[in-house]
Amino acid sequence: MKFPTDLKYHEEHTWAKIEGDIATVGITDHAQEQLGEILFVDLPEVGDTITQGEPFGSIESAKVASDLYAPISGEIIEVNEVLDDEPDLVNSSPYEDGWIIRVKVKNMDEEANLLSSSEYEKSLE
Repeated sequence: MKFPTDLKYHEEHTWAKIEGDIATVGITDHAQEQLGEILFVDLPEVGDTITQGEPFGSIESAKVASDLYAPISGEIIEVNEVLDDEPDLVNSSPYEDGWIIRVKVKNMDEEANLLSSSEYEKSLE
């Protein structure tokens, strides 16, 4: 499994790529592998506020439905609407085309609560 080093990881298997005060959020390669074939992503609305560690949507696979947990708090400024028609992008490209939301970060200090790629990888052992 691959865990890009330029991302920060939440223990509930989401990631954040933080650039300035904008974070792109998705699920990890480990999470999509555990879920299996993704059939549906329940996307939140632009303008919604999310809170670090709290659910912001859900994802459904052939095996199970699972909550999506916010790696960082903020206001949703964009959702990946392509996932409405192509939810399997989360499987084939979890760190690129399969991103889920973009957030205007409310509190940059929360980044300290996230794991590095090596810390996340160790948490899976």
